[in-house]
Amino acid sequence: MGVFERITGDGYEQVVYCSDDQSGLKAIIAIHSTAMGPALGGTRFYPYDNEEEAIIDVLRLSKGMTYKAAAAGLDLGGGKAVIIGDPKRDKSEELLRAYGRFVETLGGRYITAADVGTTLEDMDTARRETRWVTGCSHTYGGSGDPSPVTAYGVLQGIKACSLDVFGDASLKNRTVALQGVGKVGHALCGYLVEEGAKVTIADIDVDNLARAVADFGVETTVLADIHKMDVDIFAPCALGGGINDETINEFNCKIIAGAANNQLARPEHGDKLRDLGILYAPDFVINAGGLINVEDELRGYDRERAMQKVLGIYKAMQLIFGLAKERGISTSQAANEYAEDRIRKISRIRLVRTAEYGPSSSN
Repeated sequence: MGVFERITGDGYEQVVYCSDDQSGLKAIIAIHSTAMGPALGGTRFYPYDNEEEAIIDVLRLSKGMTYKAAAAGLDLGGGKAVIIGDPKRDKSEELLRAYGRFVETLGGRYITAADVGTTLEDMDTARRETRWVTGCSHTYGGSGDPSPVTAYGVLQGIKACSLDVFGDASLKNRTVALQGVGKVGHALCGYLVEEGAKVTIADIDVDNLARAVADFGVETTVLADIHKMDVDIFAPCALGGGINDETINEFNCKIIAGAANNQLARPEHGDKLRDLGILYAPDFVINAGGLINVEDELRGYDRERAMQKVLGIYKAMQLIFGLAKERGISTSQAANEYAEDRIRKISRIRLVRTAEYGPSSSN
């Protein structure tokens, strides 16, 4: 399937292929929508097996960012980038700076940040070539690593889920199976332990496991079994697509709420979870804390202001749950409808303002 066939009819605006022979850079930037503002989304550095996998991932992720920004009440569109390669072997200053130059050519239509396989230090390197980078160090006026803030937002969402299912937002003695303890998962693990939850973790990276065990004293299990555990809450914090045809009937929990993007392999899996009596926290709503945090950098970062916005994820989840019950639909469908409604309304406002006053400075 060609790129135009993939993006036609689904709101995508632009796909940019970036190649630099000298550094070995092979990257794809996808801008799903700038209807509400410039497209902001992280850069994923991952050893995809082929270009097909990379384009599928970047398109899914960029669309998810549009919905995430909309549901979080931000004046942003959705975009994402992937760099094809092994970050442990292929990453270099030369490559990251070449990537930064490609981002700069987009003139602010796309603003990047860190994601899987990239770090705060990588964003600082790219920042030397482009101003359109967030999640940088304080040296560059950034907010630092957004992972702990993302995790804090997920914690708020989990509390909202607990209130809805158990009638109590407290997580004391709640059992949690945490899949993936990388940057966000590690921070979430710490928050959960502080709240008194009983946490079991799994990760493909043994170093991640060892660090979490040393820091928090949690139990571990094999990765293939983590989603099958008999627990109150399953928290997926690894790569997406974990809720799929193979796993959908293996869950033994009352709540699925985690930081991973694109958790549902197909939209109908959200309906299936509802039928199974499992409360699903829509991923782009619960994991918006990092986006909220780096968005605040665009107006001069204020941590207190950013954290106050992240606390709003609790209320956003309650709104989504209420909408789902009112309309008799799944929480995933309710979240989509909520985001799409805001996109329609704000897009019309932006069109009117553009017609009256000319293009906005953000674009």
